[in-house]
Amino acid sequence: MNQRVRLRPSAAATAALALAVTSLVPATATATEAESRDHRTPRPCPTLRVSEGWFGDNKARIDALVAEHCHDKGGKPVAVFDWDNTVIKNDVGDATFHWLLRNDRVHPPRDGDWSTTSRHLTPEAATALGAACPTGVRVLPTSTDTRCADELLSVYASGATTAGKPAFAGHDRRRMEPQYAWLAQLLHGWTTRQVESFAAAARAENLAAPQGATQRVGTAQVTGWVRYYPQQRDLIRTLQDAGFDVWIVSASPEPVVDVWAKGVGVAPSHAIGIRNTTERGRLTAHLKGCGTVRDGEDTMITYIDGKRCWINQEIFGVHGPAAERVQPAARRQVFAAGDSDTDVSFLRDATGLRLVLNRNKNELMCRAYENGDGRWIVNPMFIEPKQRKTTPYPCASTGYTAGDGTAQPVRRSDGSVIPDQPDKVF
Repeated sequence: MNQRVRLRPSAAATAALALAVTSLVPATATATEAESRDHRTPRPCPTLRVSEGWFGDNKARIDALVAEHCHDKGGKPVAVFDWDNTVIKNDVGDATFHWLLRNDRVHPPRDGDWSTTSRHLTPEAATALGAACPTGVRVLPTSTDTRCADELLSVYASGATTAGKPAFAGHDRRRMEPQYAWLAQLLHGWTTRQVESFAAAARAENLAAPQGATQRVGTAQVTGWVRYYPQQRDLIRTLQDAGFDVWIVSASPEPVVDVWAKGVGVAPSHAIGIRNTTERGRLTAHLKGCGTVRDGEDTMITYIDGKRCWINQEIFGVHGPAAERVQPAARRQVFAAGDSDTDVSFLRDATGLRLVLNRNKNELMCRAYENGDGRWIVNPMFIEPKQRKTTPYPCASTGYTAGDGTAQPVRRSDGSVIPDQPDKVF
């Protein structure tokens, strides 16, 4: 009976054979196997970790949106958040302005002419500021000069002089809020890095202060604390983990927003605020433009329709007049969050969900409560929520502020009027 003889190759021959076989295997084999494993066990979509503070089924609806767009193969879905009182409690622009006055960080205008700080400043306000604040100084001594500090604070905070005269006029109420813009304009003469250092100092003070703390600016007591909302930190992190492209858009100065946005993991490259023009490396009292508004015209900031323009321009690359218009659904944010009428345009543009924190703002709450397409969700503020509004929102009469400042009914896209809405989420 014949026996088959088995020959054992030498170690060297074995190694050579293995090398030859390996060279014949496609280089993509390992990657293909990994892809196959990934296909069999896809990475799970993240969900919100923080449950406390979410109203009704809001958390479940956000989780469902995240799951729908998680690791979207068609490209990164965009999420856009307002900042003040949306991601944080209170206002980082206010916090920075208060810090500037308490630390003598406002330069006087050239030749003492306050009208150069804003094209919308009224002659009465320019005169009042000129009478209250000294000239011929490098910085205004607002930590000790209470008269000057009080006039600056009154114009910024209330839009009026200490004598009650209107401080600003001649602006489009759907594109510009000159009080907000004035803070950016009062940063003239400083570098962006210096402003960031001021914002960082204000941030440290306001986060360290106990909830409810106040501080003295001039002769006034003003809010002295800020807090990040844990729910919004969690939401931003969840969206990022799911592959969303997350942005901040704010009507505070951009260097200030950059400093604060890092605290929720949003890089300065993804934070949009009021932008100053620069001259020899220093900020001027003029502002960058958007859409049809050129740099230095100072007639549009990240405010209501201006927020839409800046989002279209900076996030979606739409320039010129088209940036001021609603874009096709594929070039709009999937998710948006805001708390005020200043956010209503970019919230309406969102194609998936629109999260509204209820601060009793008329136009925004009219649209959110009417919820014509079922994409609006309303939540009480996560810290110190508002009490229920005892009367309905005046949607059918005065809920909308037109560009000329007149109060009008809130209308749907087809022109029909939204009826008055009761306050239901508080």
